[in-house]
Amino acid sequence: MTATPNKTAIITGASAGLGLECATALLASDPTWHVVFAVRDVARGAHAVEQAGHPARCTVLEMDLASLTSVHAFADDFRGRGLPPLHAIVCNAGLQVVSGTEHTAEGVEMTFGVNHLGHFALVRDLLADLAHPARILVVASGTHDPAKTTGMPAPRYTRAADLAHPADDEPVDGRRRYTTSKLCNVLYAYELDRRLGCGANGVTVNAFDPGLMPGSGLARDYSAIGRWAWRYLFPLLRVLPNVNSTRASGARLAALVCDPRFDHVTGSYIEGKRPIASSTDSYDLEKALDLWETSEQLLERTDHQDQPGEPRGRAAK
Repeated sequence: MTATPNKTAIITGASAGLGLECATALLASDPTWHVVFAVRDVARGAHAVEQAGHPARCTVLEMDLASLTSVHAFADDFRGRGLPPLHAIVCNAGLQVVSGTEHTAEGVEMTFGVNHLGHFALVRDLLADLAHPARILVVASGTHDPAKTTGMPAPRYTRAADLAHPADDEPVDGRRRYTTSKLCNVLYAYELDRRLGCGANGVTVNAFDPGLMPGSGLARDYSAIGRWAWRYLFPLLRVLPNVNSTRASGARLAALVCDPRFDHVTGSYIEGKRPIASSTDSYDLEKALDLWETSEQLLERTDHQDQPGEPRGRAAK
């Protein structure tokens, strides 16, 4: 007898790369999960569903993390679909912008806006919809930790307001903006976990380091030679520690969604299959509070532009 799905997981950026591999592994490992592919391009999302298999247990919904209006619309659309209860949110989608400065629909610097703020808004909007027990996963990166040799510049966190709206005369360093956004991911995961009671209220929150994944779409804004090297040369590095295929990392991320051995793991930074220490700055409570409060302020500006009525979602207190 075929099991009926009784749990839903939302995976952002599920049309390719790590997100698609996570969805594929989750669908294959447990027939009780229904997966929502939260994607910018629904046509690509539909193709991804075909690749993942099990289309009857998949739903494709449009969401652009570079538009808070789109994130809010996604949450409303999700609620109206009558899907199984929501038990997992995987904040996976991310980008690097190295060719200049781009902005979200709300005028926020793009890397910070997509990698952090869009996911902050998504989780805030859906917290009240989570069925307990639930898991929230935030995909981070080892590049957030300057103590690791990653070939990337160290993060530079001053204030979240500076990240959202860099000064016009600030030198553009897209790779540093990326590593700083990954620090924000870890700061956010830890702060959200604290505000949700460190697992005591039925919701666990963890940050996940998938390792270096050559061949993924993260280098799409690189130069032509950089993209070629990322696709053809960097995969040769997989013999090194924590250099992985998207399939291997996707399977590990799926395990964090559904494997019972992670039932009570929360507030952790997980590299591959095991919790490890994250960077010194990631445990800075002042930075975490600054990031949280600034993120709420940025969302409030968008809320005030919506029609009068009840506020969207429910923020963790």
